[in-house]
Amino acid sequence: MRKFTASAKATLSADVDAYLAKVPEPARATLEKVRATIRSVVPAETTEGLSYGMPAFRFKGALVAYAAFKDHCSFFPCQASLIDQMKDELKNYRTSKGTLQFPLDKPLPAALVKKMVKARIAENERRADIVRP
Repeated sequence: MRKFTASAKATLSADVDAYLAKVPEPARATLEKVRATIRSVVPAETTEGLSYGMPAFRFKGALVAYAAFKDHCSFFPCQASLIDQMKDELKNYRTSKGTLQFPLDKPLPAALVKKMVKARIAENERRADIVRP
């Protein structure tokens, strides 16, 4: 995994800030809440930046991403099987392979975001342990 200096992290974070600045309300406020929730649970060495033009977090690989679209916002857990595993908890949301859609004006519940992010952190840590010699 690439190591980022403090200035590189600031630049990547600024890219996310620029992305969010272009998102119209109410989606901007919604995504800012999702971002704050993600930041509240990720390890200190997690980086954020843009991936495929969307705000994304990396920790020992791709972690999660989120974005605004014309009619909805999306949360991408970067592991499609997580959506399948949590199907009962996600039944009130539109899902497809690899994405969870939610209204422009209503962020996902913080507890749900935290649970998904923590699951992704655990998965990436397991994968990293397998790869280590």
